[in-house]
Amino acid sequence: MTRNIAIATLVAALASGTASADTLREALVSTYQANPNLTAQREALKATDANVAIARSAGRPQIAANVGLTRDLTRSGRFDTGLSKGPFITGGVDLSMPLFQGGTVRNDIRAAKTRVEAGRATLRAVEGDVFTEAVAAYMDVIRDRATVELNANNVRVLTTNLEATRDRFEIGDVTRTDVAQSESRLALAQSRLTTAQGRLISSEQNYRRIIGRPPGELQPPPPLPPLPATPEQAVQIALSNNPDLIAATRQALAAGFDVRSVRGTRLPTVSAIASGDYARTTSGETGGIDRSGTATSIGLQSRIPLYQGGLPSARIRQAQALEGQALELRVASERAVVAATRSAFADYQAAMNAIKSNEVAVKASELALEGVRAENSVGTRTILDVLDAEQELLNSQVLLVTARRDAYVAGFQLLNAMGQAEADDLGLDGGPLYDPLGNYRQVAGDWSDWAGDPKHNPVATSTVTPAEQPQGVTPPPQ
Repeated sequence: MTRNIAIATLVAALASGTASADTLREALVSTYQANPNLTAQREALKATDANVAIARSAGRPQIAANVGLTRDLTRSGRFDTGLSKGPFITGGVDLSMPLFQGGTVRNDIRAAKTRVEAGRATLRAVEGDVFTEAVAAYMDVIRDRATVELNANNVRVLTTNLEATRDRFEIGDVTRTDVAQSESRLALAQSRLTTAQGRLISSEQNYRRIIGRPPGELQPPPPLPPLPATPEQAVQIALSNNPDLIAATRQALAAGFDVRSVRGTRLPTVSAIASGDYARTTSGETGGIDRSGTATSIGLQSRIPLYQGGLPSARIRQAQALEGQALELRVASERAVVAATRSAFADYQAAMNAIKSNEVAVKASELALEGVRAENSVGTRTILDVLDAEQELLNSQVLLVTARRDAYVAGFQLLNAMGQAEADDLGLDGGPLYDPLGNYRQVAGDWSDWAGDPKHNPVATSTVTPAEQPQGVTPPPQ
């Protein structure tokens, strides 16, 4: 119930926003449709789906035909029968149907299906991670644009202050020291502005990398849904829904099926066989024997392994060690989920507290700056006091913008850790969502030897602009 409420709230929040600028929802839709990490993971899942058909093929009939055309070149001694030297045409069809394979086929199919489940969970995890990256990139651009604007405004204010200080110096109201202090603060502010502009360019390029296009004007993000009240509640949800943990659990289960499969290699195998053969002598003497003939046979064939050089035991130990590794990695994944959930919860709480404190600090700094300026006008405060007050206001404003970014990103990271930041959860409306079952239904039960898919063309879009394209190089197909 809590999960459904949280998801419904997030979907409603993402659905809000204006059409006059890019929204977080639009950014996530673009990411879902064309992010290369996400599209590559979908192809990886398709490869995993095919393992089910590969495992099933070992339990299906095998049919092979052979055709030959031969002619004897020489005969001597007892081989010289005086009969035709050919050409001889021969052909045959062999059918083998496995009846019992020691349980290897059954367990291989179980292992393959379980790994498909793990692959689907991994795809969910990649979706959540990519969306978290997209949210962070979106918020970074908003933060850095605000920081640039704050620093640019500070440069404008300090430029005005410097001009006023120089005018006052000309009439002897302040000293040369006051002018130097104003010049120094302006130079530092210009340096900070340049640094902030460089950071903004980096954030915009990261946005371009993840989301697939440069950022336009960005709307403020919608509110996050209600989050758990305690870290223990968050961990409980994460241990039930986190896709990384689900994938690790399914991988461990699949490794157990591998052990059972390898144990089956020590058991007898039984197959039903049938064959048909045809032969014809095309010319020459046959000694009264018909020139052509056929033969058919059916039967059962059993292979009973008596000694295989220790191979089964070695493979069993190997499979058991891999199962042990998978079980240990499952615990490692569980630890990581708990740590990530608690860390995101703590980061979110810290950022929310920082927002409250910085909001108070901004209001106090605004009042302080107003008071210092008034006191400076009557001679009870120095120019340095005014400069310090302006710097404190800028610092508190930048910290507030940063805290708001950190809170939103940490909150989304918490949703991701709890398994609630995937495409189904976000209710994206950029078209139908990718259905991992579609490819599975198509390939897992396929009997054809001649089926296949068209050559893959990249779904992810390139971000290289015409101006960036090297001369003489053809752009990749889109």
